[in-house]
Amino acid sequence: MTPVNKDLEQTLLSHLKHSLITSCQPVDKGPMDKVEHVVAMALAAVDGGAKGLRIEGIENVRAVAQTTSTPIVAIIKRDLDDSPIRITPFIKDIEALAQAGASIIAFDATNRHRPTPMLDLLEAIHANDCIAMADCADYETGVLLAKHGCTFIGSTMSGYLDLHNTPNQPDYDLVKKWAEQGLNVIAEGRYNSPERAAKAIELGAFSVTVGSAITRVEHITQWFVERIENASKLGAN
Repeated sequence: MTPVNKDLEQTLLSHLKHSLITSCQPVDKGPMDKVEHVVAMALAAVDGGAKGLRIEGIENVRAVAQTTSTPIVAIIKRDLDDSPIRITPFIKDIEALAQAGASIIAFDATNRHRPTPMLDLLEAIHANDCIAMADCADYETGVLLAKHGCTFIGSTMSGYLDLHNTPNQPDYDLVKKWAEQGLNVIAEGRYNSPERAAKAIELGAFSVTVGSAITRVEHITQWFVERIENASKLGAN
């Protein structure tokens, strides 16, 4: 397999350790789903102290990379007819993201029917001189990919394989188990408060990715509306 770019890897490990990565992914087809808004979100996140940015889509990655040197965790999401894999499913996606300015490329690393084997995607990321992040759902797959040279292991997909039964809490146990094995764990998925993000670091996470709680206005507004409506109903009783 193509070896990892050690100089880039070491630079990113030094830069991102115990930091916040802000995911600037607007709601699909929502009012914020425009390249200029994604760039604005990214720059605002950097102003607030984010050390990394998770960006979806070639145009968005290219535009953000042209406006900031902050490392980008880049992905492409696709809705495929013959596979549940959405995050960076093809080698051509990796090649395009690398050309657009990605530092890190993340891919779905779940054991489901998929168009491209996980190790082939990892090889392609290294061949395109980028650093890899595996968006995992289980302990064993994360350990396996780390052994094959995947620099960052994310809890991104944990709790999301069954969309009808998504838990409320982050998967702290998974983060802790990986960290105990010395993996560079990026805690991601339902870290929607500063307290949750801090707990991940306390459990050994390398860094934390936060998205909806920072950049999805629709979701944040809905959280407040639901709490207010529930309080109103209780008050009426």
